[in-house]
Amino acid sequence: MDSHYPISIPKIREKVAKKRNQYANKTLSVFDENLNVKEITNEFSETLVRVDGEIPVDLPVEKGQRFLFISYDQSRFSHGIHKYPAKFFPELPRWLIKKYSKEGDFILEPFMGSATTNIECLLHNRHSVGVDVDPFAKLLAKVKTTPLDKTELEVNNAILLEKITHFQPSLITEEDLPLFPYRDNWFQKDILLELTYIKKQIYALTISQNLKDFYRICLSSIIRAVSNADDNCTRTVVRKKLNKKIEPAFALTKFVENLLVFSNRIEDLAACLTSAKFIISPNSDARHIQYNDNTFDLAVTSPPYCNAVDYPRTHQLELYWLDLANGSLADLKKHHVGTETVSSVDYKNLHLIGEELADTIIKRIYEMDNRRAYICYKYLADMKKNMQEVHRTLKKGGRYVIVVGNNTIRGEIFESWQYLMNIAEQIGYEIETYFGSEIIKHFIKVPREERIDVDWVIVLKK
Repeated sequence: MDSHYPISIPKIREKVAKKRNQYANKTLSVFDENLNVKEITNEFSETLVRVDGEIPVDLPVEKGQRFLFISYDQSRFSHGIHKYPAKFFPELPRWLIKKYSKEGDFILEPFMGSATTNIECLLHNRHSVGVDVDPFAKLLAKVKTTPLDKTELEVNNAILLEKITHFQPSLITEEDLPLFPYRDNWFQKDILLELTYIKKQIYALTISQNLKDFYRICLSSIIRAVSNADDNCTRTVVRKKLNKKIEPAFALTKFVENLLVFSNRIEDLAACLTSAKFIISPNSDARHIQYNDNTFDLAVTSPPYCNAVDYPRTHQLELYWLDLANGSLADLKKHHVGTETVSSVDYKNLHLIGEELADTIIKRIYEMDNRRAYICYKYLADMKKNMQEVHRTLKKGGRYVIVVGNNTIRGEIFESWQYLMNIAEQIGYEIETYFGSEIIKHFIKVPREERIDVDWVIVLKK
């Protein structure tokens, strides 16, 4: 008999309730009208405008100005369901949506990711479309934007939690265990059994697909934490020096905790939803948007950075457990903007984008690393296609707001925001304004030389 496996659901409920109360008390003042806007000086003696919490719609913005936005809403509503690297903090798209659109407008998010923009559209009565090539992003976005039947949720939560208290390793056979590359390197045997048991119980429930997907995301949300991989790295790797401690029943406990937390968050979302609709475009790609000309009133996005986050690799364990992949991720990676998965045939020769500043840097990188040079070119070529598609589908006078940072590639600063602005003018956009948003906290650690410390917000007008 495994005496360490029974877990206390009441204790976990108490812990979750305590955290919820602490969060509510901490953020209560954020949602009033007393907004905090002041000038500060950073460590480099630069003057910034600091905004705590909600960003005033009429906040004055000068071209090239720098801001420090302090977010309090990263876990509010369904924003806090599942970790996702380099995602928007909600106050920024909320402000842009309020500033550049009105209720009932139709908004496009061509690099949807974890659907931060789309959640804010739902909360502020704007219809929206989300586009993404990543199957994990599509599933997560669906779950984070779909209200659940409260009775069905509560009844099945109780059933699932009861099942979890009866877990024993002997209930899982070798045939039950999932198969994917290096499985036993990623997970300790007891954790592997616990995860398999949870998944088995989810799939055994007779429930709606929406609820089943919600439970799948609850399971996915604990995968990295209970694995042997480093929790805070975009590269899914096992680090021997990390000395990560994973005890039996850890997966069971984490799942129960996240299930209760996420249930609260999805109920909070449901209570505040407007009549707005959200659509995940099934066949669109940021470079090929399946909508007619002059459809959208506004587009808001934070696209991938060139050579920065490898999303399939970041979520590879989650993809395996969610049955969204079972082997090599190379084909999936090829479809991502900013991908490093390129063919040697492509980077044999120098490719230029036709924008002077970018081409100068691409030439320098090519002298050191022709592969990296091609990755830079491909990123800008893909982003050019995206900007052309958004320009086509925007109504006249509509804006496309892009939030993007810089990279350092082979020692060269790759100023994506500057290149994209220049390319945008070639396409026919007017540069309405641009400003910097300081980054003070990275959700997932990135090596220092690859870190991005300022996001640039570019407002393009058709």
